Amino acid sequence: MNWLETLGEIDLPIAHQGLKFFLILLIILLAPLVLNRLRIPPLLGLIIAGAIIGPKGLHLMERDSGILLSGTAGLLYIMFLAGLEIDLEDFKKNSQKSLVFGMYTFLIPMVLGTVASLFVFKFSMASSLLLASMFASHTLIAYPIVSRLGVAKNRVVNVTVGGTLITDTLALLVLAIIVGMAHGEIDMMFWVKLFFSLLVFALLILIVLPRFGQWFLKKNEDNVTQYIFVLALVFAGGLLAELAGLEGIIGSFLVGLAISPIIPRTSGLFNRIEFVGNAIFIPFFLISVGMLVDFRVFLRDGETVFIAVAMTVIATVSKYLAALAAQKSFGYSQAERRVMFGLSNAQAAATLAAVLVGYNTIVGTDVLGEPIRLLSESVLNGTIIMILVTCTIATVEAQRGAQKIILSEATFTEKDRMDFTERFLIPIRSEETSQDLINLALNLKSAGKKNSLYGLSILKPGSQDYSAEVKAQKILNQASSITAATDNFLIELLRYDSDVVQGIASVVYENKITDLILGLHVQQEGKDSFLGQVTNRLLEKVNTTTFIYKPHQPFSSHRRHLVMIPPQAELELGFPLWLVKIWNLAKNTGRRMIFYVNEDTREYLQKILVSNPIRVEFRPFPSWDDPSNLNMLLKKDDNLIMVLSRKGDPSYHPNMDLVPDLVATWLKDHSFILIYPNPLDASSALSHDFLHSNLAGPRSRLEVIGAGINRFFSR
Repeated sequence: MNWLETLGEIDLPIAHQGLKFFLILLIILLAPLVLNRLRIPPLLGLIIAGAIIGPKGLHLMERDSGILLSGTAGLLYIMFLAGLEIDLEDFKKNSQKSLVFGMYTFLIPMVLGTVASLFVFKFSMASSLLLASMFASHTLIAYPIVSRLGVAKNRVVNVTVGGTLITDTLALLVLAIIVGMAHGEIDMMFWVKLFFSLLVFALLILIVLPRFGQWFLKKNEDNVTQYIFVLALVFAGGLLAELAGLEGIIGSFLVGLAISPIIPRTSGLFNRIEFVGNAIFIPFFLISVGMLVDFRVFLRDGETVFIAVAMTVIATVSKYLAALAAQKSFGYSQAERRVMFGLSNAQAAATLAAVLVGYNTIVGTDVLGEPIRLLSESVLNGTIIMILVTCTIATVEAQRGAQKIILSEATFTEKDRMDFTERFLIPIRSEETSQDLINLALNLKSAGKKNSLYGLSILKPGSQDYSAEVKAQKILNQASSITAATDNFLIELLRYDSDVVQGIASVVYENKITDLILGLHVQQEGKDSFLGQVTNRLLEKVNTTTFIYKPHQPFSSHRRHLVMIPPQAELELGFPLWLVKIWNLAKNTGRRMIFYVNEDTREYLQKILVSNPIRVEFRPFPSWDDPSNLNMLLKKDDNLIMVLSRKGDPSYHPNMDLVPDLVATWLKDHSFILIYPNPLDASSALSHDFLHSNLAGPRSRLEVIGAGINRFFSR
């Protein structure tokens, strides 16, 4: 039977799998387009669409096993993305605030819910505690909104997501204990089993999983293989959590948190994870939630209406009070409180789990032989209405709060934005080296700068090899594909020049390039220096920050970056230009940085860390007197970054000239990056703009540099 015949013989609910899938995709496509015009959050539209097509609406389709499977996957995916996008350094910094908010958003709903259930609904203590735990838990329905608006890194989002882990874990523990009590299973063995299962679960997820993931991603660079591996981890985490007596959402969240450091934000893998989740998994979950909504209960059951209204009010008021208490405790703005309230008000995942478990738990029978359930059918129906209303409030509040945060942070003038321009030039010679160099550039660039990469291929004019241009263009096209996979854009430059160095230098000046990334050439023994004639000439001719990269393994597989900063580097005007790239590297990769610095430089860096935290450890800089002292013991998967100033700069030391040849001997089995800072001489355009943007009357050299650092890091 073909599609046309099928369409002519449609019976409701729709049974044809292809037609059902097409209808859902049509909803996912059209709902955002229509609702954006009405200024309604698209996520809310998907829930409403699910209610309309579901078994309690027009009954176009059943909420069958296929919908349930997709919905469950989407639920786990939301929690996984929330954990994946957490900056571990910010998470540690805000851990105490997350704990406080987690207790606020757990205890306030628990107290209000228990009191209301006992004295308003006249429920038993066990039913009251279970119902109150439903109010205490929440689902990050609105998280995709704040993430899409670019507010996911805001401090209040970090605190709220951390608090979600705490309150959901406690609420689901209450569920397990209450159900165990109802079945008469609470004894010493129950507590021992619960404790050890949680301990084993935590060890597997937080310790074993990151090490295994690091090893697997390092050994397998195929894009599809890496994504399927990550997807398998999400469901494995959910399964392990259920085996430990928790809900799967806790496991998927911890999986995201655990593997966050090994998946750089700038990688193609991270982009694919976000894209597939936002395009498929999460919309399916929202539609499946909508299919539970039954508007008809308002017309036929007065008790359900009363319970639904009361539950919605209790859940909303208690979550608002928790967000208000956190705002007063931490000094947050009104917009930040709205985001916190929006993220924590939606009742869906754990709430559904709790009410279904409570409804299916039978504690006895009445005089008519009817089963007495821990939570009645009226509570079940009321919960569905509560889910719809709280999700509506959550999405609206989170979106409005996030938009206000964006407006409050948009304080730079157009000139300021021009001052922050960065352009990376990547001369590309072969398909083998292009991916490594582009991956480095993606990790060095600032977030949001999607058009800052330039790929260059230089051909000699008059060549009789007509295939050379075709080959060069093919290499550039491949480089563009690698960049596009990360949702960035590579500007392709194909240039004819008889002198490679002159060609690169011309492109640098013509396009106002701020950073030059070079791959280390293949040295011909006895005929060349380690860096090579082209690189040495470029360092003499081009006044721009230059990164020379020798990869030994995939960039994302490095566990630590060891950064050697020579004494007096902070005295140079080019200091903030390369330092901000190191900060970007730390934030984009999430890896631990080890800075080898002297005391004066450390003081400068610690001032920056106050408002721009990264994972960093300081160690003393070894003496330049004996260059062999620089031969440190590197661990496996370490990457060494060395700053080598040019002659005439304050941090220059004659023995720096020996370093390139020395690292060739020391680091055969390690990756390394050599950084030659921009000298910012008085004749360069960048120097002119930099000085005039930071000078206001007579100021010392250190004051100018300090102002430059503040401007660069205040972004």
